[in-house]
Amino acid sequence: MKGETSGKRALLVVDMLNDFVRPGAPLEVPETRAILPALRRRIAKARREGELVVYVCDAHRKEDPEFTRMGWPPHGVEGTPGAAVVPAIAPEPGDVVVEKRTYSGFYGTPLHFILRRNGIRGLTLSGCVTNICILFISAEAGIRGYDVTVDERYV
Repeated sequence: MKGETSGKRALLVVDMLNDFVRPGAPLEVPETRAILPALRRRIAKARREGELVVYVCDAHRKEDPEFTRMGWPPHGVEGTPGAAVVPAIAPEPGDVVVEKRTYSGFYGTPLHFILRRNGIRGLTLSGCVTNICILFISAEAGIRGYDVTVDERYV
């Protein structure tokens, strides 16, 4: 989905966690390492231009049903090093971190409230995994009335 808006935009950085990005990680997505330089520049640009930067991060419980129900190996377990955003693009003061327990960044999280409170009307999605979490977040954002952009340089 791609759109333009006259309102404020936010950059959502989705699941750029050690458990997805680092070599040998439980759910390693090697392509994420290739986008890191471009994504680091995009995050810096967003901060310079006053865009809200929101990290939307898996934060599973140790015995999360997703691991057995969906067959995923344990990943993004809250409080573990694997659940941390990779250091190259770590959150800075002024950024927002939203923890999620499902594929959606909206379901059971304060994301929609945070965006509305900040007057956000448009979203640029970045990160991983495009065919799962980016897909769910972009669909739900569209349903909620946000203008959504997914730029292939950042996913």
